[in-house]
Amino acid sequence: MSEAIKTPKEQVRKTKIESYDISRSDETLHLATDLAKFIKDNKLSTTVQGKEFVNVEGWQYAGSRLGIVPIVDHVINVSTEQEIKYQAKVTLFDMRSGHTVGAGFAICSNKEQGKKFYQEFAIMSMAQTRAIGKAYRNILAWIIRAAGYEPTPAEEMEYGGNTPAAQQPAMAAVPAAPAAVAAEAPAPMKAVAAEPAAEAPAYASASQKEEIIRLLNHPLITRPEKTKMLLNINRLDEERAAQAIAKLKKAIDDRENGQAAAA
Repeated sequence: MSEAIKTPKEQVRKTKIESYDISRSDETLHLATDLAKFIKDNKLSTTVQGKEFVNVEGWQYAGSRLGIVPIVDHVINVSTEQEIKYQAKVTLFDMRSGHTVGAGFAICSNKEQGKKFYQEFAIMSMAQTRAIGKAYRNILAWIIRAAGYEPTPAEEMEYGGNTPAAQQPAMAAVPAAPAAVAAEAPAPMKAVAAEPAAEAPAYASASQKEEIIRLLNHPLITRPEKTKMLLNINRLDEERAAQAIAKLKKAIDDRENGQAAAA
């Protein structure tokens, strides 16, 4: 089809697709900054064990900024008499190139924790939702991480079932000692047992991660510095995040002053 006979709808669709190149980290880091703000402002993340996981709407927003849209290829009923279960496949279509650029498969079952009483349509719908998130995760995970979030779609997390055994309450796994034995325990042992477990450090807040990403986008911050910080951003607690922000601000100030002195 020649440019002269393209429909207005096609021309508008083409002009609205942004020019981000997914292969260029310097371009997509700007998208990461915008994405972090969009997710925070619209509350599109879920906290699981102190970490932030982006809901499928956030992944779709990231994809739409790159002109990449999801297409549901199929949803297959693989249920049995004892279980409602659906499998879905989603492909990602690049509106600029006209090519498929990714795919994702997912399943959902009423045997999963918390889904025992789900109706069949809800199981089928969740399979599609998960497949969309999985497809985007396969190609955009690093952008989501650069935005300060975990690179796994929230819909893949089982909020109750993914808690490691080590983090479950100790009393659930260790049977109570017989009363006679407990009474004979030495006084120091009782004191130790009564001490509360140390609290895990609070992870860096979304606003702290957003500030770190903003500072990393400064032209005086080098690419290796950006890469190193982004790879570790989701491991920072609040104290270390505050230290990282202070160090970045100091580095930028020092370099700006150095350039001014050299001039």
